[in-house]
Amino acid sequence: MAGKPRVLLTGASGYIASQLLPEFRKRYELRLVDVRDTDRAGKKLAGVEVADLAAPDRTACQRLFEGIDAVVHLGYRHPGRSGDWGESVPPVDRFDIEFTNVQMAQNVYRCALDAGVRRVVMASSNHAADWYEHALIHTRKKEIVSPDELPLSDNFYGWAKAAYELLGFVYACGSLGRKLEVVQVRIGAPREVVASAYLEGGAGSGTGDGGLVSYKRDLGAHISERDIRQLFVRSIETPNIANEHGVPWLVVYGISGNTRAFWSLESARRVLGYAPEDDTEVKYAADIHRALTGTGTKARPGRVGA
Repeated sequence: MAGKPRVLLTGASGYIASQLLPEFRKRYELRLVDVRDTDRAGKKLAGVEVADLAAPDRTACQRLFEGIDAVVHLGYRHPGRSGDWGESVPPVDRFDIEFTNVQMAQNVYRCALDAGVRRVVMASSNHAADWYEHALIHTRKKEIVSPDELPLSDNFYGWAKAAYELLGFVYACGSLGRKLEVVQVRIGAPREVVASAYLEGGAGSGTGDGGLVSYKRDLGAHISERDIRQLFVRSIETPNIANEHGVPWLVVYGISGNTRAFWSLESARRVLGYAPEDDTEVKYAADIHRALTGTGTKARPGRVGA
């Protein structure tokens, strides 16, 4: 294509977008969309157009997709108060809000299809298949989860992300008139993994061995800023993502090249040419020694579990 690719980024005021935008601004002609034009700190983000992509009537948003080469969909409607992650909402009551997010994904796919967009890169989540993690990985009955396995979640958030993935296949397979190219990125833990935050009463800590379990888990799940930027760039720019049946639909895990990983990067490496630069075992080596492997520590061996 002539000139810079034209990319529509939804959820542009959010946390993941803040990690991607420095690279995206250099590489693409951007159209930024979110339900607010300020970040979590209340700082105004230049160039963001305020729009509600979850509205049942998608016609008002159709114009945003015109002339776009690729959509990166990071938009997400949080339960509870604006900007809140919804921890106060009981898990059994989260269906309705997650159904709203599935409606938003449908609007994105449909608007992209109608506008002639080539590719949609969808922010899925590791939670799309987190039943395997909770039931099998942490009980040491399974070593690794592949993106080729049936997406099974034990909560409505993960169910919604799995729904994004399967809905995307309908648009990619060609049954609706043309094949919309779809990449699903199951994002891991895009935050710093510092032991004190888990083991000394910080945000990630838990009771008993809970903090240690979460710490070891996130050492496997982490994705660094430079790796998440590379992965999304490769998801946009890789020329051919079609599978052996000619369907341009791909699911990849979004983590760094972590020694403690329990999700497979095979599809990301093979199809997208993703080559992560970071590994938590190296990046946090001193911290890991103090918390897990040094003299006097009591952590069990292995990648996960206390």
